[in-house]
Amino acid sequence: MCRIYDLQVREDDDWQMVQKQGNQFVVNDQPFYVNGFNTYWLMVFAADQSTRGKVSELFHQASSAGLTVCRTWAFNDGQWRALQTSPSVYDEEVFKALDFVISEAKKYKIRLILSLTNNWDAYGGKAQYVKWGKAAGLNLTSDDEFFSHTTLKSYYKAHVKTVLNRVNTFTNLTYKNDPTIFAWELMNEPRCTSDPSGDTLQSWIQEMAVYVKSIDAKHLVEIGLEGFYGPSAPDRAKFNPNSYATQVGTDFIRNHQTLGVDFASVHIYADSWISQTISDAHLQFTKSWMEAHIEDAEKYLRMPVLFTEFGVSAKDTGYNTSFRDTLISSVYKTLLNSTKKGGSGAGSLLWQLFPDGTDYMNDGYAIVLSKSPSTSNIISLHSTRIATFNSLCSTKCKWGCKKKNPLEEFLYHDDL
Repeated sequence: MCRIYDLQVREDDDWQMVQKQGNQFVVNDQPFYVNGFNTYWLMVFAADQSTRGKVSELFHQASSAGLTVCRTWAFNDGQWRALQTSPSVYDEEVFKALDFVISEAKKYKIRLILSLTNNWDAYGGKAQYVKWGKAAGLNLTSDDEFFSHTTLKSYYKAHVKTVLNRVNTFTNLTYKNDPTIFAWELMNEPRCTSDPSGDTLQSWIQEMAVYVKSIDAKHLVEIGLEGFYGPSAPDRAKFNPNSYATQVGTDFIRNHQTLGVDFASVHIYADSWISQTISDAHLQFTKSWMEAHIEDAEKYLRMPVLFTEFGVSAKDTGYNTSFRDTLISSVYKTLLNSTKKGGSGAGSLLWQLFPDGTDYMNDGYAIVLSKSPSTSNIISLHSTRIATFNSLCSTKCKWGCKKKNPLEEFLYHDDL
């Protein structure tokens, strides 16, 4: 088994924007496949000096495991330690905390997917925007009016504009010019159940994707979808986890054909969508769910797809660490099967990674690397494979063979 040359850490002046070429991400015209993680609460922890060190600790541990992308919230609407205390009114200390998160991520060569609001009530989200609208005298009857009411859309656009034009107080870089930011996410898990046709959400996505691009044409944009198939693709509904998934107002293929959307996002929660009792059915669903979306990204969308959340809860009946390791390995294997064929499977982000001493934040899905040696080993091995591929030249195999692409060369010679 031959192990390939040492991987080099890029210099700061070579820290370039992630871009898209066809169905791949690239940095400096080299493939960039993602092994990443979620930790949504980084800004809130950074806002308190007593917990700020946990942000650095997390990035250090993630970097040591070879993880290169983190997804986190660039919003906290009207809640405890709110970033946006009311429409277009911001807490500067919390904004400085987000500045810190971004600057600290760069130190550890970790790029960030920053989500701009939430479908759910946690950290405010669309429900908070509706509350603000009602306080301003608007006659609103549903949280879904966030997607259609002109005033609420203007509140959201103002937030987008403020965040993208923010000048980082640690780096002096405007967010929209910072390569540390991998992509902007319009919303975490948008749903509009009041309009199962999908037209309302589709209109909002079209408007907001173009708006983000009008301010920042450099960064990639994604929607934040869970991946449910809708009315535009009835033949794909069989891959949905349940019949309800077709009725939440999202439409994976149609939504991602929108101008300004650069790559597809999908979440994987067999334990939430199918059954909270662990079984092999979870693994079977995960594989078919991933393969269907990778195929769609290649066939219809012609763009990369990132599985931006996946995991399994320790609260599930029958849960054990061995099953979690099997699930993670299955996700990684499915991605590698796509990657070695030059497919659209561009990477995945675990939900979610925690540093030591933050158990009180655990929703059941937390992975603490220092306490999970088997899981840590699986993550690190996958990181090594991906990092090696990302470092390979795509034009010539160093061993002189004629495999179709760099990863195929690597897998062939590494005898994986």
